[in-house]
Amino acid sequence: MHGGVKEREEQGETRLAECSDELVDAVLTAATTVHRHLGPGLLESVYERALAIELDHAGIPFERQLEIPAYYRGQPIGTAFRADIVVDSCLLLELKAVDDFSPLHLAQVITYLKLLNFKRGFLINFNRQLLKHGIKRVSI
Repeated sequence: MHGGVKEREEQGETRLAECSDELVDAVLTAATTVHRHLGPGLLESVYERALAIELDHAGIPFERQLEIPAYYRGQPIGTAFRADIVVDSCLLLELKAVDDFSPLHLAQVITYLKLLNFKRGFLINFNRQLLKHGIKRVSI
């Protein structure tokens, strides 16, 4: 996954990685299934592991806790963040178990998408009674 992003950067391309609507639907279905089984109130790490199991069961390729490097003036400056889940090298999932999203959560995801060269991602807050009220689509 990471090699593709680096290759696009080295070639000077600004094209953002996109994924199909079918993949997005399958990922959101997996998240909803996890929430339906576990409900709100658990730790973020529990939802992350459960979602990984559900994605694997659905045959959806993903990586967990992927280290994403940062660069300044073309020089590596270390790990910028760890992506909770990256799906099929094109979709970022940032998972939360909080009362509500803060503006900082949204700002972070936008920055993460830029670092990954991804067009879209989702903030998913599992600490909601209905998961549909805890999903925020983020696009750049």
